[in-house]
Amino acid sequence: MTEPSMTEPASQTDFAAKTRALLNAHGDVFLQIAKGSILHGLHTGKPLAPATETLPSEMTEPGACFVTLNKAGRLRGCIGSPEAWRPLAVDVAENAFRSAFKDPRFAPLKIDEVDALDIHLSVLSPAVAFAFNDETDLIATLKVGEDGLIIEDMGRRALFLPSVWSQLPDPAQFLGHLKTKAGMSATHWSNSFRAWRFIAAETGAAWPDIDAE
Repeated sequence: MTEPSMTEPASQTDFAAKTRALLNAHGDVFLQIAKGSILHGLHTGKPLAPATETLPSEMTEPGACFVTLNKAGRLRGCIGSPEAWRPLAVDVAENAFRSAFKDPRFAPLKIDEVDALDIHLSVLSPAVAFAFNDETDLIATLKVGEDGLIIEDMGRRALFLPSVWSQLPDPAQFLGHLKTKAGMSATHWSNSFRAWRFIAAETGAAWPDIDAE
């Protein structure tokens, strides 16, 4: 995972509006790319390479996304990019493939599972460094239901998407579970602890409702 940006974007509100408009206009195509990449992976073992030259320019600007796969309402894979470094359409294709076949928590996806999948796409804003005095201050600063969170300490790092708030609505539990994900104790704290916030715009659909790419 590369180092998150320390510079606050011009406006989180502007990012949210721009990205929501992008997904409203092209969300169906992004989901087609994700589905197509998974199908391509099932047949070739490799992600789909989107034909970026045929896509609208706004789909090929640098962007960071996470692709989450759910099967019958349960997590089946989730992998993504915390920072924009390649065209968003390419990021979608690569992360859809990795979520299906490279998430170490799950066996590689099989063809007989796909019809029960939901695909969810989260497009991330640049990460902004938190300013806080201690853990209590950090917890009090978190915006429930809005903030995604990246934490780092002692060479360990982890990320929660804003959607995790639906499962962990208490800020202290949200942070504690994220520490555990990073391989820390839920009660861990030190003066070197760092955190970044981001927001995300999301779209998703059930596998049968997504046209093949």
